[in-house]
Amino acid sequence: MIIKNANIYTPSHTFALGDVAIRDGRFTFGVPTQPAPGEEVLDAEGLYALPGLVDIHFHGAVGHDFCDGTEESIQALADFEASKGVLAICPATMTFNEEILGHIMDAAAAHKNEAGADLVGINMEGPFISPKKVGAQNPKYLQPADAAMFRRLQARAGGLIRLVDIAPEEPGAMEFIAACKGETRISIAHTCADYDTAKAAFAAGASHMTHLYNAMPGMTHRAPGPIIAALEDHAEVELITDGVHIHPAMVRFTFNTFGDDRVVLIADSMMACGLPDGQYSLGGQAVTVQGPKATLTSDPGTIAGSATSLYDCMRRAVLEMGVPLESAVRAASENPARSIGVEADYGSIAPGRYGNLILADKALNIRQVIRRGERL
Repeated sequence: MIIKNANIYTPSHTFALGDVAIRDGRFTFGVPTQPAPGEEVLDAEGLYALPGLVDIHFHGAVGHDFCDGTEESIQALADFEASKGVLAICPATMTFNEEILGHIMDAAAAHKNEAGADLVGINMEGPFISPKKVGAQNPKYLQPADAAMFRRLQARAGGLIRLVDIAPEEPGAMEFIAACKGETRISIAHTCADYDTAKAAFAAGASHMTHLYNAMPGMTHRAPGPIIAALEDHAEVELITDGVHIHPAMVRFTFNTFGDDRVVLIADSMMACGLPDGQYSLGGQAVTVQGPKATLTSDPGTIAGSATSLYDCMRRAVLEMGVPLESAVRAASENPARSIGVEADYGSIAPGRYGNLILADKALNIRQVIRRGERL
């Protein structure tokens, strides 16, 4: 496939008018002057060419949850995400026991990536988190961090666990970080950690922070908390820009303070994403969805993930929150790919990467999604 006259998002994080070619499923070095016999040529004049997005933290969509632990659900999620321009996924587990998590890992390891978004990792969001900051996680299954358990699950997952979330103040957490930092990315999450504890966790090997501002202490001038520790220690930070989780001013503050090279946009969506308002579930708990807001039915003050796709989060960050398009695209493609170690294949329109891209108009409406050089 050759795509001509597009406004291409380049690896230098700027836009440039030009052409791009995809051969054998990957972007090539240089664009042929003449198409090969039978090769498709798309005229993308007036359109942006954006890299296929990478979501490293979401739970479900269209009535399915990654924790269903079935091929049917994984494929349904892969198909839906691809339709929204998300062509690599690292879905998150919920807080469950090892038996339930093991079945989820088995299903993920068996998935073949034959259609839709590629399953490139697993984000293990529970069960090593704080009972005081469970959010929409199920407190029934909380347990101390356990390196042996993680390794058993990683073996069943075929090495797909790319992120493990930890509350560093909990028993065994620091030991887990020191033991496993070379085997997966460690993220501070669902935590009551103060500044000093978070600093110690980053010194021990943590390097990521899960859904910044949510389920963690805030910032004050006498108690700077874990967010300032993340800033000082150059951690990558996840951000949910669905218009519910974080005020637009704080979204702008985060990009301006941490820099667009360290912000990772995530959807944190649950099974209601792509479906009408109504009653759903997340991690075995009832959830009520109204508009973009999902809350626990038993506790309407507790947000239970989002009902928004990553592409729509990125679009909202640009159109409603004042984030520059170049920064938002970087935070939804290259940064998440790098954060889980798949940047050699995903996250940028660059030679050698998979030919995954989105053609979008000036209002950021998706006009075409291309997966490995083929239209979806």
